[in-house]
Amino acid sequence: MAGTGSSTYEGFSAQERAAMKAHALDQKKAARRGSAAEKAAEAERDVLAKIAEMQGSDRVMAERVHAVVTAHAPALAPKLWYGMPAYASDGKVVCFFQSAEKFKARYATLGFSDLAKLDEGPMWAAGFALTEVTPEVEARIAELVKRAV
Repeated sequence: MAGTGSSTYEGFSAQERAAMKAHALDQKKAARRGSAAEKAAEAERDVLAKIAEMQGSDRVMAERVHAVVTAHAPALAPKLWYGMPAYASDGKVVCFFQSAEKFKARYATLGFSDLAKLDEGPMWAAGFALTEVTPEVEARIAELVKRAV
């Protein structure tokens, strides 16, 4: 395919390439594991290890999000998704946490996939900016993840 000369596409950013590589590694690790229980336990250990690697407020928020999701939506299984903590139903991601530091963003994100049952008419939020997780934010996250499954 010949270029037009006016294209400014420069390819994937370093962060995007790193996320894709992390996702491929996560998929390979998951394929090698044994029983379903072993896979689930290893996936949760991977999520907790990834959270422990995070710095400062990202780690604090990810820890709180993990605690709220696992307490209020126990049907969702923790797993890594593109190198970030995520929570899945039948292996498919329903919600995820994205750190601010990894993508050099102003805020962390709690996102929901199209599988989340958050529909509110013809338009609804599927991503939420997080700058801190207060008791009010925890209550909102709990309400969202309960509705999502």
